[in-house]
Amino acid sequence: MIIYEGIHHIGVNVTDLEKAKHFYRDILCLQELERPPFDFEGAWFAAGKQQIHLLVTPQSQTIRADKSLSSREGHFALRVHDYDETLHWLQSHNVSVLEKPNSKSGFAQIFCADPDGNLIELHVEQTN
Repeated sequence: MIIYEGIHHIGVNVTDLEKAKHFYRDILCLQELERPPFDFEGAWFAAGKQQIHLLVTPQSQTIRADKSLSSREGHFALRVHDYDETLHWLQSHNVSVLEKPNSKSGFAQIFCADPDGNLIELHVEQTN
């Protein structure tokens, strides 16, 4: 049997580190962490008690060719405090979003993508 304590981090492949860092730091407002001196480019960010690790992999097989927004493709989800505030913030920074305020999932969801098309769900618990 495996007993889990939680998710420590997710690894996300990106092609342009500076564009990706700008998005995760300045648009998603995540805190950049110190990263060990690996022999490849990347960056680490705190997402609450978990982390997101950006891995520069220009020939990645997991970067989506079709960058359109979808709630049915692989993504990671971050819980946010306020749906409307998050939506306004993203829109004010010209980030394309897919809104699902009344999702059957039980979460009010906003989907967006980083510069490489990695899908990100931002959600709050629904109050209705």
